[in-house]
Amino acid sequence: MKSLIVIPARFGSKRFPGKPLAELAGRAIIQRVWDIADAVCRSRKDCEAVVATEEPEVPGEGSAKIIDYCEKHNIPVEVTPSSCRSGSDRVWAVAVNRKERPDVLLNLQGDNPLCPPQFISALLDAFEAHPETQVATPYTRLDWAALAALRESKKDSPFSGTTAIVGADGNAKWFSKNIIPAIRGEEKLAAAGGFSPVCRHVGLYAYKFAALAYFSQAPLGEYEKFEQLEQLRFIENGIPVRMVEVSYPAGYDAATSGVDSPEDLLRAEKLIAQAGELLK
Repeated sequence: MKSLIVIPARFGSKRFPGKPLAELAGRAIIQRVWDIADAVCRSRKDCEAVVATEEPEVPGEGSAKIIDYCEKHNIPVEVTPSSCRSGSDRVWAVAVNRKERPDVLLNLQGDNPLCPPQFISALLDAFEAHPETQVATPYTRLDWAALAALRESKKDSPFSGTTAIVGADGNAKWFSKNIIPAIRGEEKLAAAGGFSPVCRHVGLYAYKFAALAYFSQAPLGEYEKFEQLEQLRFIENGIPVRMVEVSYPAGYDAATSGVDSPEDLLRAEKLIAQAGELLK
């Protein structure tokens, strides 16, 4: 199975301009993400990785700095149209220009330097174990303490953190920025310990070539517009999304996410200092 990991990396960000080149514990964020992808590819056959950025608007500025950084550090980089609406669209822009068509494409966001490499491997393995898979994405089960922490975080950031309903067939039934499902008799269930029925989605996607081709031309789903969750486009159009259960390494947890702001950068630095590096 030939796989291609694409790392969408935009320089422009209203909350955090120049984010991919910001230093996190001594290394640029984009370098950290590349190292994760590279580690996965070195452990597998027929696996490549590439950074995908937008067309520079001004020579020497914006995304031109990302291109320059990648070239200086021997990181493959491709320029994609600035019209791309999402990271998945940027992945598709790379895919259609490949001389050899990959069987599976994986979208590893360029602001996700805390993604355990085993999560990527687990997604790629899912396509080999279940050849019918069209789209795959990971999730983690929340214990009651983690669920309480998610609820608390949503008081300040109601649209951070996505939850999912996973069916008995291993496919997603739904995703939401709300916490789903609602839980009656929660106090009694929580007293018993163990896991809650809430699954937290991890924002990492892998697609068969044909599935991503469909995504690139399909209109936005009605509920996708409300939730602003692109994976709902597949579900709304009847394309199964396989859910792959993962567990965070020691010191990391379900609250770990990408870097969206300078505050997130500080939290990520603190986490790395306490838990250690993902790549040993």
